[in-house]
Amino acid sequence: MAVAGRRGEGVRSDCWMSLELQDSGGLDIFLKSKVASMYGEAIMRLCREGLSLFGIEHARLEIGDSGALPFTLSARLETVVKRTKAGVTKELLPEMCQESLYQSPRERFRRSRLYLPGNEPKFMVNAGLHKPDGIILDLEDSVAPLEKDAARFLVRNALRQVNFYGAERMVRINQLPAGLEDLKFVIPHNVHVILIPKCESAEQVREVDAAVSSLAGDAGAAVHVYLMPIIESAMGALRAYEIASASPRNVALTIGLEDYTADIGAARTVEGRESFWARCQVVNAARAAGIQPIDSVFSDVADEAGLMQSILEAKSLGFEGKGCIHPRQIAVIHKGFAPTDAEIEKAKKIITAFEEAKARGSAVTVVGSKMIDPPVVKRAQRILQLATADKV
Repeated sequence: MAVAGRRGEGVRSDCWMSLELQDSGGLDIFLKSKVASMYGEAIMRLCREGLSLFGIEHARLEIGDSGALPFTLSARLETVVKRTKAGVTKELLPEMCQESLYQSPRERFRRSRLYLPGNEPKFMVNAGLHKPDGIILDLEDSVAPLEKDAARFLVRNALRQVNFYGAERMVRINQLPAGLEDLKFVIPHNVHVILIPKCESAEQVREVDAAVSSLAGDAGAAVHVYLMPIIESAMGALRAYEIASASPRNVALTIGLEDYTADIGAARTVEGRESFWARCQVVNAARAAGIQPIDSVFSDVADEAGLMQSILEAKSLGFEGKGCIHPRQIAVIHKGFAPTDAEIEKAKKIITAFEEAKARGSAVTVVGSKMIDPPVVKRAQRILQLATADKV
C-alpha cells in the first residue's frame, strides 16, 4: 500500500490518496469530499480512467478531497500508483489548457519572479492574478526529499493546466545531477525558463542545455526554453562570467544569498556588506555576457520598507529584478524598479536628440555635456519601456 498527497486541517486545493493493490474483486473506490454532491462523480470517473490507463484492475483506492482540481487529482493518483507499482512508465497527462500555450520572448521584463513550492497546489491556482513577471514552480529547496516524485507530477500538470495570465513560466530544478531527471517532467510541457540552482561551472550549464535540446527535440516541437543559472557559492561567484556565457539559452544570471553567505561562513545582514562583492560579480558577469542580472529574494515579507530599500540598492548596482516569496512583494518590486520622473525625462531627451542626429546622417550626438551613441539610446528606450510596463 502507498499514500500520496495531503490531508488534515488547513489543507485546501489538494487531496490525499491511499492505494492498495489486490488480486481480485475489481476496483473499490471510497471518496470523502465536501463537494462530492457536485463533483464526486467526475472525481470517481477520473480515478477509474486513470487506474485503467495504468493497467490496474483490482485495487482499493481511498480519496480524501479538499477541493483539488483535476490537474492535482491526476498528479496525486499517478504518484500513488507509481509508489505502489514499480516499472509503470505511462503518464496520466491532463489536456493542455489553451491559456497556457504562450511563448515568452527572450527580451522581456524579469523584475519579479514569485517562488511557489512545487508540491503545494493551493499556491499555484491564483498565482498569475498577482501579475508577477515570472512564476517559479520550485522542485528544489521547498520540497521535502521524500516528496520530490510527487512534486514532479504536480509541476508537470500545472504547466499543462494552470493559467498563469502571461507570467513567464519558470521551474527551479534540483541540484545536478538530480535536476537532469527533473527536466524530463517539464521540458515537453510548455516551460519557459529553467533555473539551475547552486551553479558552479560552465559545464553544468552545458549539461542542462544539452538535456533541454534533446528533450525539446523529442517533444516534436520548436520548444523555446531559456536558462537562468543561480550563483549560490564562492566557487560560483568566482566563475560567474564563465557560467553566464556558457549557453546561448542563458537569459539571466541570479544570486541566492542564503546559500552564498553560508558557504563563505558569514551571517546574512540587512546591510549586505558580506555579499557586495558577489553581487557585483553577478552584475558584471551578466552584463558582459549580454544577459540580465537578477538579485536575490528579500526574506522578510512583513518589512515593506526594508524591501524597498533593498530594491533601490539592487537597482543602483545594476540589477534588473528581484525574487519574491510572497505576492505582496510583487507591487513593491515593480514600483522600486520603475524609473524616476527624472530618468524618464532624460531618456526622452536622449531619444529625441538621437533621432534628430540620425536624420542629419550622424550616429552620435550630445545632450548637455554627454555624448550620446547607440548603446546609450538603447538604455533610454529600455527606461521608457519600463515606465509604461504596468500601464498597458
